Amino acid sequence: KDAFILEGGNGLKPGVAIVADSTWNSISAANKLKVQWDDGANANQSSDNIAKEAADRAKQSGFGAGNSADGKTIEAAYNFPYLSHATLEPQNTTAWFKPDGTLEIWSPSQSPGNIPRAVGAFGASNVVVHLTRSGGGFGRRLQSDFATEAAAIAQKVPGVPVKLTWTREQDIGSDVYRPAGWHFFKGQVTDDGKIANWSDYFVPVQGGAFNNNEFSSLRVQSAQPIQTGVPTGAWRAPNDNANFWATQSFLDELAHAAGRDPLDFRVELLAQDRINSYDAARMTNVVKLAAEKAGWGKKLPKGQGMGLAFTFSHRGYVCIVAEVTVSKAGDLKVDKMTAGVDIGGVVNLSSAENQVQGGMIDGLGSAWFPQITIAKGQPEQTNFDEYQLIRVPDAPPTDVHFVKGDYSVSPTGLGEPALPPSAPAVCNAIFAATGKRIRTLPFATEDLKWS
Repeated sequence: KDAFILEGGNGLKPGVAIVADSTWNSISAANKLKVQWDDGANANQSSDNIAKEAADRAKQSGFGAGNSADGKTIEAAYNFPYLSHATLEPQNTTAWFKPDGTLEIWSPSQSPGNIPRAVGAFGASNVVVHLTRSGGGFGRRLQSDFATEAAAIAQKVPGVPVKLTWTREQDIGSDVYRPAGWHFFKGQVTDDGKIANWSDYFVPVQGGAFNNNEFSSLRVQSAQPIQTGVPTGAWRAPNDNANFWATQSFLDELAHAAGRDPLDFRVELLAQDRINSYDAARMTNVVKLAAEKAGWGKKLPKGQGMGLAFTFSHRGYVCIVAEVTVSKAGDLKVDKMTAGVDIGGVVNLSSAENQVQGGMIDGLGSAWFPQITIAKGQPEQTNFDEYQLIRVPDAPPTDVHFVKGDYSVSPTGLGEPALPPSAPAVCNAIFAATGKRIRTLPFATEDLKWS
């Protein structure tokens, strides 16, 4: 029925709008449309260039652990990629400019209160927002770009409702990604199995951040973010989702370098370190609870292993123990994941278990398979054949145990805290099974063969 250019501005991305009498017709027309695009200032941006800049910054920083008279010194670089939210329902909104100047909007938004401000430039005298159910959010629907786009198109075709539907390729290609990042660690352990010192030089990509709230003994220096032009935004368990994978994995490296049991090493550190941002006793309880319920310490043949990790994320205490099997050919099977959790008093147990199970599987899947890589200023992955999500055969059994909390203490949220420990727990278990350390995500790209 119509096709026109949207110039962009006021939160609207520039592009070409296709208006048709069905979603299929509009998509078919868009596929036939010939558009000459201006690739913009970031046309030469690539993941390789970003990684090189991160490594150069770390080399030039000179930041690192001090010297110890005895023991071992280890260094390790960890990096994690951009991730798409990949909500199963692509972004969409219906907008209708009424003759009286009212703009009526139906949108699956996580922040409906922001929509009137986002569409304010289109001249509506009144904005009415109807919040619909959404097929996944995870931080993506905090943005209002899809609602803004629908309103801009509806302004051009007033008097009728306009239903905007993005294709999967548009959804992934126009996402605000989980930021990528690099951690450059140096650590020293003494001959009697203690941490002498450890440090982390963190290089974030724009939008990335890391607030170390694990140990006072971990010295952290954050570089200025690398500016890339790649849009980034909130992604489930913001900041914690990948940063704790790095710190908890390197902590496991220190335990093995010290010749210590990873569980005992962590419990001792919790007892001796100065921790200002959370209650070390509560964390110790969840670590011991998860280890006990998982049967930590049992003898396993080579190719099988157990690993653990704990995080204080969004005010929740969670420890996860993972048990894995890796075949000699390098095929990974996550056999089981066991969680110990303390969020204060739990009222609705089944709902709380559901939140933890979902977080565990989401954290595992997002570290195992997907990544967004950039080449020539564009994401290389555009659909689920290239951006793989975890599927039912890969999802392990889960076991969730709560510390009986003090009901006089307000419970915390539970949508975020169980996600961050999943990836390091599994990676630490892979090391226990094979002797191979995962320092790059996703670990599906790593060679896990052993002999």
